[in-house]
Amino acid sequence: MYVCGRSIGRSVPRLGSVRPLSSIILQSRCRPGAAAFASPLRLVAASVDAWRSYVDSKLDLLSLDQKWRQRWATANIDANLKGGDKKESSQYVLPMFPYPSGTLHLGHLRVYTIADVVARFHTLQGRNVTLPMGWDAFGLPAENAAIERGINPAIWTKSNIDKMKQQLDVMNGSWDWSRELATCDPAFYKHTQKIFLLLQEKGLAYQDEAEVNYDPVDKTVLANEQVDANGLSWRSGAKVEKRKLKQWFLRISEFRDSLLKDLEALDKDGAWPERVLAMQKNWLGKSIGATVKFPIVTHAKDLHKSIEVFTSRPDTLFGVQYLALASTHPLVSRVAKTDPDLQAFIDTLPALPPDSKVGFLLPHLRAVNPLAYHEDTPEATKQSLPIYVTPYVIGDYGEGAVMGVPGHDVRDNAFWKAHHYDSPVRIVLAASENDTTTAIPNEPFVDHGIMTEHSGLYKGKTSQEAGEELVTLLESVELAKRVERWRLRDWLISRQRYWGTPIPIIHCGSCGAVPVPDKDLPVVLPEVDEHWAEKKVGNPLETLDEWVNTSCPKCGGEAKRDTDTMDTFVDSSWYYMRFIDPHNKDAPFSAEKAKSKLPVDIYIGGVEHAILHLLYARFIYKFLMTSSLVPPEGETSPDAYEPFKRLITQGMVHGKTYSDPSTGRFLKPDEVDLSTPSRPTVIATGEQANVSFEKMSKSKYNGVDPTGFIGQYGADATRAHMLFQAPVSEVLEWDEVKIAGVTRWLNRLYDLVVRLQGAEPLSTPPKVYFENSAAAVASMSAEELARWDANAAMWRDVQKTITSVTASYNKVYALNTAVSDLMSLTNTIAAANDNGADVSVQREAVSALLRMAAPITPAFAEECWSILSPSSPSLFSQGKAVFPVVDGSEELLRARKQTCAVQVNGKLRFVVEIPKPSAELKGDQLREWLVEQIMGTEEAKARREKGSLGDVAEARKVIVVKGGKVVNFVF
Repeated sequence: MYVCGRSIGRSVPRLGSVRPLSSIILQSRCRPGAAAFASPLRLVAASVDAWRSYVDSKLDLLSLDQKWRQRWATANIDANLKGGDKKESSQYVLPMFPYPSGTLHLGHLRVYTIADVVARFHTLQGRNVTLPMGWDAFGLPAENAAIERGINPAIWTKSNIDKMKQQLDVMNGSWDWSRELATCDPAFYKHTQKIFLLLQEKGLAYQDEAEVNYDPVDKTVLANEQVDANGLSWRSGAKVEKRKLKQWFLRISEFRDSLLKDLEALDKDGAWPERVLAMQKNWLGKSIGATVKFPIVTHAKDLHKSIEVFTSRPDTLFGVQYLALASTHPLVSRVAKTDPDLQAFIDTLPALPPDSKVGFLLPHLRAVNPLAYHEDTPEATKQSLPIYVTPYVIGDYGEGAVMGVPGHDVRDNAFWKAHHYDSPVRIVLAASENDTTTAIPNEPFVDHGIMTEHSGLYKGKTSQEAGEELVTLLESVELAKRVERWRLRDWLISRQRYWGTPIPIIHCGSCGAVPVPDKDLPVVLPEVDEHWAEKKVGNPLETLDEWVNTSCPKCGGEAKRDTDTMDTFVDSSWYYMRFIDPHNKDAPFSAEKAKSKLPVDIYIGGVEHAILHLLYARFIYKFLMTSSLVPPEGETSPDAYEPFKRLITQGMVHGKTYSDPSTGRFLKPDEVDLSTPSRPTVIATGEQANVSFEKMSKSKYNGVDPTGFIGQYGADATRAHMLFQAPVSEVLEWDEVKIAGVTRWLNRLYDLVVRLQGAEPLSTPPKVYFENSAAAVASMSAEELARWDANAAMWRDVQKTITSVTASYNKVYALNTAVSDLMSLTNTIAAANDNGADVSVQREAVSALLRMAAPITPAFAEECWSILSPSSPSLFSQGKAVFPVVDGSEELLRARKQTCAVQVNGKLRFVVEIPKPSAELKGDQLREWLVEQIMGTEEAKARREKGSLGDVAEARKVIVVKGGKVVNFVF
């Protein structure tokens, strides 16, 4: 379905843009050399026909969109299916697939425009391009929508996919729909289940009890990222409970070393953005340090027990002033059984933000710094330490215990001052020996440095040296041990919900957890229409006896199916591998396709997926590429595999937002008077509205329907506008008004094409043409030289633009400069036309320009190409490289003249045009030659007559800058 709107264009060209009739007459082709610059043969009849054709034409971008989408579909123009599977001649371009919410927003339009532009560029370079599209179709939003509407989530999801496909169709994309997939399709999740069983077979999928975030309203487990700072569910708004449940995990920790090590390879040549690599590294969180035992005492009596703490900064041990424990620490659990106040405090923790400074002081218990047992330790360090239960200590990281060092940790400093505002902070290391031993109250010293007098015998040593010696000391008495710690935890994939991939496990009382046999896959989600019709919450699989109760595949006895479904991140961790072999019924993909088509060459998506999705995808790819699915060629290691060679992260799209200056309230569109765009006013008060660009949202009334926008301005103008407004990585401030600049450019380019309709191409390649013509420059007349200069200047700019635009397409992040370079070249060609450049050379220049613009404005370029070369096939069906390349003619086309700014005593007096100096001229020879050329100009002669330019012979000095582009006479 095509979305139509008002036509953009004009029925007649702007008067200022129309060349004299004589200038649009087609010139006859002449033999190379001086004769090529003779007065062209005027073809009166042809000129009249050309003029009539020009006047009758109009640029209707909406019609062009429809026309060329239909032609592409009819002709089956699909670059993705052409060519073989050889990796060296292919390019796999992939945008992160969307969740089928039913509506594409401008963020979608931006990422998919970028992906299509990059794919079309590589297609025009002759590569076999894969650009697939699919749907991340499982998940809680669809289940909640089903409950709200009383319909099956499959029906809601399918309806949304249909709507979004229609929207994608109107943006002139080149998606390979033959590869389309949806993760909720049993044909897809059959293979997700196979991958799960492969992981289980290798011991990488296992069940264990875990404390989870449980939403009592949606009745499902939530990831940490789905719980807000107030401990509430991001979906239902309910207070999240902590529960112990038996869950399925994937042992991602087994791959942590390769996941960390291979970030170095992804950092080469800027393949991945630095901030994404940093986020991945921080999430993996490798720390080298030591576990240190702090003995516990009560009423000054040793309990012969200790609290074990992990630290990566043993050099700060002298500065420990308290210990902090997680609510799940065994000591805390034990004390809470007999202390109702502690239990009440623990109950409040899920509702507290992670950075909360609250803490519960354990009564009657103190800890002792292990250094206290050394006679040379300062007295302050020998004092017993308070023990707190705090929300900022995570139970499953390290030992669930942290040593509080207020002098050298920002968080510890804030906590200490909240509870001990009148107690001094102990500083045990400083930036240098000369620094004072106190720190600015709100700025603890967090770097490595030199140990202070509070460090006893270690005073004056570097913190690294002291840390090593302290661990050695404590190891000798079994109070410390060198260890390695990771922040990364195994991936919890169990979800207590219906709309996800069923976990293919059968639980038998005798045999335990038994894999579903391969012949019985997929385990298909059963129909539960009554559940949705009655708008019930919770997981219907748990109560569906006829589905749950089954027989054990091993012993044949009574057994039950697992009623959990998988986290949707499991689907997205491997979907890009399914795209390469989407119709394979027997396996997720073939080994041959994996070796020839993977990894993905360019992966494009939002930075919000910088951690979990990318980390899980890297893990699963490393596993699958070393699994039985891909027989190894020699010894292989997970280190050898990364799924995405290049990662492009695009910025967000912000919309223009209006607010009331009196109240700050966001204004609806019908509350703002935009009759004067530069001064929007609040209709109710007449005051000038505040204007800002904000993240698009319904509450700010600044959303833009991309389909409606395309229906108004056309897909190609919208694509170019979106790319032109900002570099790919930066926030795009969406301003509809600015699209006028893009439509003006397309109209100017269309003017050039229509004027050149029917023009004969050069009979030789442009470089050969210029080589032949250059040989006759010395014998050319003034008129012929002027034409040579116009041709040469235009073709030089063509070569420069090819270089810059090709670089922009390859870099991707600089696509905005590609648009501006193409606009500039359009102006150059128009100016060359006015300066008398040959029509055939103009045609070659416009041909190169259209092929460079084609990835961005494909329908527009196709239409112009059909006018310029009516016998040529579609640009995108050539099956060979048609993107222009530089021809090495730039040196041949060096300008004969250059502008020279003439200064007197450093002040600009005038600018003249002089011959370009020979490269052989240097020093005094160049200076004398330049003076002679300047003084020979009419401008210089006139100035001397008026007395505004002194006798250059009397100048004390003549300074030449930039090879003669500036000459300064100093008197």
